[in-house]
Amino acid sequence: MSSAAPRRKIRLGDLLVEQGIISDKQLQQALDQQKKSGGKLGRTLIELGLTTEKQVLEVLSRQLDIPVVDLQHYQFDPEIVRRLPETYARRFRAIVLSEDRDGTLLVGMADPTDIFAFDELTRILKVKLRLAVVREADLLQTFDQVYRRTQEITNLAQELGDELSESDYDVERLLEDDEDSDIPVAKLLKSLFEDAVQVGASDIHIEPDERTLRIRQRVDGILQEQEMKERRIAPALVLRLKLMGGLDISEKRIPQDGRFNVRVKKRSIDVRLSTMPVQYGESVVMRLLDQSGELLDLGILGMPDDTIARLRRNFLHPYGMVLVTGPTGSGKTTTLYSVLSELNNAEKKIITAEDPVEYRLPRINQVQVQPRIGLDFARILRSALRQDPDVMLIGEMRDTETADVGLRAALTGHMVLSTLHTNDAISTIDRLLDMGAQGYLLASTLRAILGQRLLRRVCTSCAEHHELDAAQRSWLDSLVGEAKAANLRFQQGRGCAQCNRTGYSGRVGVYELLELTADMRGALRRGDAAEFAEFAKEAPGYKPLVASALDYALRGITSFREVERVAGEVEQILGSWSGVGGSVETDGESAPEAADGDLTLDPLESQSQGGDDATV
Repeated sequence: MSSAAPRRKIRLGDLLVEQGIISDKQLQQALDQQKKSGGKLGRTLIELGLTTEKQVLEVLSRQLDIPVVDLQHYQFDPEIVRRLPETYARRFRAIVLSEDRDGTLLVGMADPTDIFAFDELTRILKVKLRLAVVREADLLQTFDQVYRRTQEITNLAQELGDELSESDYDVERLLEDDEDSDIPVAKLLKSLFEDAVQVGASDIHIEPDERTLRIRQRVDGILQEQEMKERRIAPALVLRLKLMGGLDISEKRIPQDGRFNVRVKKRSIDVRLSTMPVQYGESVVMRLLDQSGELLDLGILGMPDDTIARLRRNFLHPYGMVLVTGPTGSGKTTTLYSVLSELNNAEKKIITAEDPVEYRLPRINQVQVQPRIGLDFARILRSALRQDPDVMLIGEMRDTETADVGLRAALTGHMVLSTLHTNDAISTIDRLLDMGAQGYLLASTLRAILGQRLLRRVCTSCAEHHELDAAQRSWLDSLVGEAKAANLRFQQGRGCAQCNRTGYSGRVGVYELLELTADMRGALRRGDAAEFAEFAKEAPGYKPLVASALDYALRGITSFREVERVAGEVEQILGSWSGVGGSVETDGESAPEAADGDLTLDPLESQSQGGDDATV
């Protein structure tokens, strides 16, 4: 399509009526609603349920003779995309997709009938344009991925570096309460926070080196690095952050912790700030906690329905203890907050002891641990028991005293929730016994242990078949048998603009829930951890973390490499699991049980419905 092609006014409503997708009456209904809302007609029709976005796109494609482009699977060239500045891209709901040999640009638009937007795009880009139609929801999501602020951050760092010398910077200027836009260091921090929130980063690391400054963001559990030569700006950044966090700006020899709140794109972000002296200055790590979002539901976390039902049965009990285990960063706190959101009502008094308090919850009495003044977990718990609680949350079982007070609270009619840093659910008992917890108390109070990890999701935009290498194939053979392993298919992300070339986008929880049986309680009373482990592996409903992770990989949710990572962390081989009836699910259904009770995988029936190369 040339730059002069879309001059003829296209009336979407008339097109939909002509092709029998909607009636004249429905069109008038949508037009009346459009006058009230002020939105576009196509969006109004979709919101009223009179048509679908797919139908609208197909009609526009046929009428204008332009292609429909699926942005979720499109391979973007960042340099070409940035030919159109982000401000105009968002205003006109358009994105530059590719460039022809003659210089013509292919531009995707959510509304290719918008003549004004087309004329403005032609004026801005100053070349011929060809149009494509794209889904608006995909377009908005793509903006956040392709318009990263890495170059803006680099430019601001350069600007700030030009204003600051190696040993001298204008402290008074950094202390001013004027508009942040007038202060280079504030501009840089603003861009840092906006970029981090845009890509869903959980942490920002600022690390000075001998000649460079590294800024790293943790996205989906993995650090992404940006290196800048302006190392001398590091002291100015640290100073500004210390002021925001209420820290001592004159103290650079000891670590400090602080907290402050920022608003980014109408979202309230609570920032936990940690500074630490290193060889070339001070390292800063900021944990970003989104306070504007609602607490996640257990189902949204990726927890299977049967696991939710079993877990709910245990934490809704009037007394006892439920533990959530896993390494740092495995989502334990998120799970416990989701549990608290279900327990939180006017009839229950809930008290928490946390270090630190991550999310502020209404109606819940949250206490911050402060070791410097002797306010540790155990002391908070002893005081909390005199506050007539129904539910108590202990941020972490760290020592014998905390474990003992928590167990006795559970024994005296309270529901106690807590976390423990262990590799899996079964090894939790070894840790508690090593900490000095009494076996009879564990047997009387402990109801369930939930082990968990976070797996990275394969990016749906660039997912492709993954052929296992010899080592991976050998390991899989040892898990499920050579005959079954030969028929299994896995997916892996190739890397695209949607996932920042990582092959992964987002994370999902993988869980193992161990409910204590009479045999396990008997082993606890005898203090026999090995016997407890044997009974645990045979417990009804118990499914190891590795089995659940492999199930996700078979369904294309995660990659085989993520399964290997989980297996390495828990040091577990599925062959040691002899739970009768255990299975890895394929395509949403459990495979038939094996006669010997070992892990069962029978993907052949599932794959036969999707063709030879189907991925379950």
